[in-house]
Parts: sequence; C-alpha cells; structure tokens
Amino acid sequence: MDDDKMGFGSRMDCCRQFVKYSLIVSNFIIFVGGATLFCLSLWTLVDRNFMNELLDTNLFSGAVYVLLVTSMTICVLSFVGCVGASKEVKCLLLTYFIIVVLIFVTMLIGGILGFVFRERVQQTMRQKLRSSMSLYGSRRDVTESWDQTQERLQCCGVDSWHDWNRLIPESCCQEIFGGQRKECTLLPAVTNLYSQGCLYVTTSFMRDHAAVIGGTAIAVAIIMIFGMIFSCLLFTMIE
Repeated sequence: MDDDKMGFGSRMDCCRQFVKYSLIVSNFIIFVGGATLFCLSLWTLVDRNFMNELLDTNLFSGAVYVLLVTSMTICVLSFVGCVGASKEVKCLLLTYFIIVVLIFVTMLIGGILGFVFRERVQQTMRQKLRSSMSLYGSRRDVTESWDQTQERLQCCGVDSWHDWNRLIPESCCQEIFGGQRKECTLLPAVTNLYSQGCLYVTTSFMRDHAAVIGGTAIAVAIIMIFGMIFSCLLFTMIE
C-alpha cells in the first residue's frame, strides 16, 4: 500500500515538474513573441508617423500605441509567469492566469472589430485625405506631411493625381536620382509622376503590416492558451 502511494506520489511529482517546465518554456516563447510585436509596432509608428497630419486623427498612432502597451504587458506578464512557475507561487500563478485571460479576450475582440470595420476605416481615411488637400500650401504641417507621404510612398493624390485640381505638387514627380525629379507640375502624365493614389498605397502598407503583426499576435495568442492551461494545472497541483 505504501509502495502504491509512493508510486502515485512520484508520478504526480513528475507530472507537476512537466507542467512547471512547460509553463516556463511557454512563457519564454510568449516573451519572444511580445518583444517581436513590440519591435514591429515601434517600427511602424516611427516609419509612418508622418501620415497623422493628413488623416487629421490619432487613429493610426493610437492603434499602434495600444499594440505597444499590449506587447510590453505581455513581456512583463511572461516574466511573472516564469517566476510563478519556477517558485511555484500560487498567488502569482492566479494573477498570471487572470491577466492572460483578459489580454486574450482583448486581443480577440480587437481583431474582430478590426475585421468588421475595415471598410469603414478606409472610407474615413479617404474623407480625411480629401479634406486635408484643401489645406495644402496654406498650412505648413499639412503641406510637409503631404510632400513626405507622396515622396516616401511614391504616390500622388488620394485615388490618383487627378485629385489635385490645381497645380500638382512637385512631390508627385518621379525621382530620377540624387533628389532630381522629372518635370510633372505643368504637363502631368503617367510617365513623369507617381500614378498610384496615396490611399491605395497607405491601405496596402497597413494591410501588409497588419498581416505580419496580426500573424505574430495570433501565434502569441495560441501560446497564451497553453500558458493558461499549464498555469491552471500547476495551480491545482501545488499543495
């Protein structure tokens, strides 16, 4: 009888060790995923921050800031999970489990809302871009933002260069080399200016980066599910 109890206890101890180290490994992967998500979000914010003036809204930067805070929280949370697992502290494991559930639900709701309202966001962007065109030349910040957008994204206007009813900005002209540009302001044509509209290029950029960031977030979310399971199991196994 004692041998049976010892064998059962030994198996339970091995099982607890397996769950413990599985939770530690899961949290290490979550930390790497959170750090990757943070770097991608930070690069997106820095590289495309010039578009905020055109959109006349903090929607773009606001969404990226949410991702930054979420990714930092995930990194800190993974550390808490590792400490709770290695030290077998039930309080930390319970805190870890609750916060992981909240983050997981938040990411799920955010992903669903982003998918549902993607068309409305694009329509809002079109309206904001068109309204900002009327301020080109009269407001320095808007003018610089339009020029930076058209130069860096190699686009012109909202949907096409025809959106510029008056003189076409020089930033629409195709660059030859060393900052030299073709003449396109007087006789615009597809051979001397950027033919794609900035709305298309911007949404394509956001869609491509959203796919990368979204894929990383999905991978992190999947590992977080394992983290929830392992933390719950370890919590019940600790006496």
